[in-house]
Amino acid sequence: MVQGTTPVFGIFGHPVAHSLSPAMQNAAFRESGIEGIYVPFHVLPENLEPAVAALVPMGISGINVTVPHKEAVLPLLDDVEPRARAIGAVNTVVVREGRLVGYNTDWLGFLSSLDLDLGIHPEAKKVLMLGAGGAGRAGLVALAERGASEITVANRTLAKAESLVKDFAVLYPDTRWLAIPLEEAMLRGVAPQVNLIVSSLSAGLHSDQILPFPWEEVSASACFFDMLYSPTVTPMVQQARDQGLVACDGMGMLAGQGEEAFRIWTGSPAPEGLMRRILESCRTVD
Repeated sequence: MVQGTTPVFGIFGHPVAHSLSPAMQNAAFRESGIEGIYVPFHVLPENLEPAVAALVPMGISGINVTVPHKEAVLPLLDDVEPRARAIGAVNTVVVREGRLVGYNTDWLGFLSSLDLDLGIHPEAKKVLMLGAGGAGRAGLVALAERGASEITVANRTLAKAESLVKDFAVLYPDTRWLAIPLEEAMLRGVAPQVNLIVSSLSAGLHSDQILPFPWEEVSASACFFDMLYSPTVTPMVQQARDQGLVACDGMGMLAGQGEEAFRIWTGSPAPEGLMRRILESCRTVD
């Protein structure tokens, strides 16, 4: 039962009505017996600053932050955890003694899904990252933190990939960093050597949006991870599977980042596997 003393959590986004986070977080509160309620807040970009400023006076205990606010929220916080600072994006905020502390749990959700869905660990692996946006940066931190030996970043705007690679080479000097344009001919030269391909491209939920990719050049032992997720299966995941590769979308990453956010807010682990089951129940079958 929701009472005046019930801790309130939520998610800031635009749009936000489609978010699956309320379903999995509220299920976790119920299952764990921890008092709390999680609600979606539709926050327009021009209203982000007053919305964040209202967290403390409104007595809200913590929020998730989703597109388009993950980067814009950083300067509005009192403290930002170092990895979130390196990623350049915050997706989880906790209120501690009146101060707003920002975290990024996407990188841990990504690692969790690599393990559970693909059975792959980044240590000593060669990785190809498609895209250089916020989701990709979280993936790069995760891969470098866990010892990837070589990471190639392919982006439509080469200068952006080169700038990102330059920054991360300073933070993670034990990993070899490369930048290439997101062009099929260049991808064809890299694809045979990699153990893991990760797509952080924002477009790709429809077959007419996806990048032509030389799947036939990829080693049969490589894996593919699409950070996008949909109620069915993303086109790039389907292409990878048609080629015989082990592949997954971002649904497991969503569950993993949600579990870590729950732990940050409550100090307790989320019920094991619950968020994944909730998300899988939302899938549809073609």
